[in-house]
Amino acid sequence: MTRHNDDNIITGRLYLTGEAVRITLADDLIANMEKAREGDDKSLVIAPGLTDLQVNGYGGLDLNTDPLLPETVRDISVKLWSEGVTTFFPTIITNSSERIQNYVSVIADACSRFPEAAGAVGGIHLEGPFISPENGARGAHPVEHVRPPDWDLFCEWQEACGGMIRIITLSPEWPESADFIRRAAGSGVTVSIGHTAATPEQIREAVTAGATLSTHLGNGSHQMLPRHRNYIWEQLAADELYASIISDGFHLPDAVMKVFLKMKPGKIILVSDATGLTGMPPGDYNTHIGGAVTLTEAGKLHVKGNPDMLAGSGKSLLHCVETLVSKGLATLSEALDMAGRTPYRMAGMPGDCLPVRGGVADLVLLREESGGLQVVRTIKKGKTVYRQET
Repeated sequence: MTRHNDDNIITGRLYLTGEAVRITLADDLIANMEKAREGDDKSLVIAPGLTDLQVNGYGGLDLNTDPLLPETVRDISVKLWSEGVTTFFPTIITNSSERIQNYVSVIADACSRFPEAAGAVGGIHLEGPFISPENGARGAHPVEHVRPPDWDLFCEWQEACGGMIRIITLSPEWPESADFIRRAAGSGVTVSIGHTAATPEQIREAVTAGATLSTHLGNGSHQMLPRHRNYIWEQLAADELYASIISDGFHLPDAVMKVFLKMKPGKIILVSDATGLTGMPPGDYNTHIGGAVTLTEAGKLHVKGNPDMLAGSGKSLLHCVETLVSKGLATLSEALDMAGRTPYRMAGMPGDCLPVRGGVADLVLLREESGGLQVVRTIKKGKTVYRQET
């Protein structure tokens, strides 16, 4: 990459068109964009910074274990910059009411104390506890803490974190679900359907009430379903719903991802569902949810001794982009949109992170290599927060 005296100038090829450009940054916006000049480095791909709506942890740090410290949230924010992630949603899963309240308040505290966290955290994703208690649909969430939707309790959690819960994953199988969804959506919270055993009618009722997203569609579900009337088909058929998927090559077969992509063009969002073991060396580990687990060389995280039983995600959002591209399921520009611009917009983040004049200066510069994509530089609000060592 060409070195500039002014760090506010970047050059490369736009991810959508391949056009070689020179971009000037000012404050937290793209102040100007023009054709690249003679001598400018045109080898790098310029793309929107990645937005990950589902991060449980990263690099040996976990958001769902005691004690959760504000420094943990800050350190995950910084670690994710090396993966090109400029915005992420710390994800708190099903737990006791007291622990959930503590965890969301710690995340809010981190954002008030550390500018790294304040810049990177787009909001909190609460995955549970208002999910299905059934085995399979519940996934790894502890059944003893699963409960029906409770608006007053949710408001207590929101008060504890200053309204930072921006996404909630729930199952609409509970009788209280529709009213809860209407209230949550009316308050500006994105309601996502996931970990559910709901009937098609209950899925449709949830969409009518204001649900707009499906959480890791195809995962957190039963092994066996009715062939026609089931919650996966119903969510696929709901044009109102965006769908997040874990495209790491392990969570969904290629054929399933291909169908999802064809059914919801422009409405597929890639998520990592990263755990604390994502970004860690391969080997055997003990975790608070999965117990004894193995992280393979390929990045597959499974129950130790049982490769067919996944124990969470062990790959980054950037890897999910690489997987779709390498399998021929999406072009690079399409996959980068699914991991960047689409979730950014869907989550209601301010402005547009498309690399255009006036766009939000959340950017990642990537080098295409035979082994995948390399993050060369990550820019958050116009400031370089990560640069690859040379």
